[in-house]
Amino acid sequence: MEEFENDNEELEEGVLYEHFKFTVDAGQSSLRIDKFLSNRMENASRSRLQAAADAGNILVDGKSVRSNYKVKPNQEIVIVMDYPRRELKIIAEDIPLNIVYEDDDLMVINKPPGLVVHPGHGNYSGTLVNALAWYFKDLPLFNSQDPRPGLVHRIDKDTSGLMVVAKTEQAKNNLALQFFEKTTERRYQALVWGSVKEDEGTVTGNVGRSLKNRQVFTVFPDGDYGKHAVTHYKVLRRIGYVTLVECRLETGRTHQIRVHMKHINHTLFNDSNYGGDQILRGTTFSKYKQFVQNCFTILPRQALHAKTLGFTHPSTGEKMLFNSELPEDMATAIEKWENYIATRNE
Repeated sequence: MEEFENDNEELEEGVLYEHFKFTVDAGQSSLRIDKFLSNRMENASRSRLQAAADAGNILVDGKSVRSNYKVKPNQEIVIVMDYPRRELKIIAEDIPLNIVYEDDDLMVINKPPGLVVHPGHGNYSGTLVNALAWYFKDLPLFNSQDPRPGLVHRIDKDTSGLMVVAKTEQAKNNLALQFFEKTTERRYQALVWGSVKEDEGTVTGNVGRSLKNRQVFTVFPDGDYGKHAVTHYKVLRRIGYVTLVECRLETGRTHQIRVHMKHINHTLFNDSNYGGDQILRGTTFSKYKQFVQNCFTILPRQALHAKTLGFTHPSTGEKMLFNSELPEDMATAIEKWENYIATRNE
């Protein structure tokens, strides 16, 4: 009996792709792999499958194959493809982009806090996708029926920082595979509640939607719910009742850093989804409470910034590494905390 698995991924810090796995039936006759897959997958045209093969995204027993490869009984086939285009018209809007780097294959942008990545859930305009549709309106990859033009990963609306956007189908497939195989480098900086005891550490725990509230995510015991997730963290600065940490993603689950840090009792500062918009550490003095409220006003979002992004260039094979400065709201809040603690200790 032929086995089939479809593991769709749509992640905050991860990628936007579909991951399929097949085990070929023992009685399968010799057949081109693109025809074999098109007969078994919805919305998978021969051209999409050939593009995936050209990018090295069709693997047979762990090795990439061309679209004319002939399948054999009992082989394991893994394929990674971007989501098929849907019947959703994207309106191009002239929204400014902070472009860090650009060439014929890709673009790296520094996303400001508050910018939604793609339309949906009431945000049908004013998103990064609307901005990309305008900026790249003359490129073949971009059309009004593609709801995620060039996107291979995303970050939350209220998270700031670096994102890479593909400008060709080859680049999109290649980058998607890099995110899938976890060969990219992604480092974030986060301001969290409490003084993190260990200088470095790792949080491991399945992340999935809460069974009580579908709007948030939580950590589940291994084997129950959610997907395997690993976050490595390192203390950068301890600032009294808060700590600035660097988080390195080994996996990229939705809200992963936010959920993992809450799991170890260090919720992100002003993360309203996970209780970080409450005073979780400190004193009961009214002046302190007012100080924290002032910081919330300065930084009206979770204190999380995608600071470093690294990947292999899809055409040249060159290692690319980008860094970005903390945005003004987060940098100012950190400075306020440092001043507060210095004054308190005088």
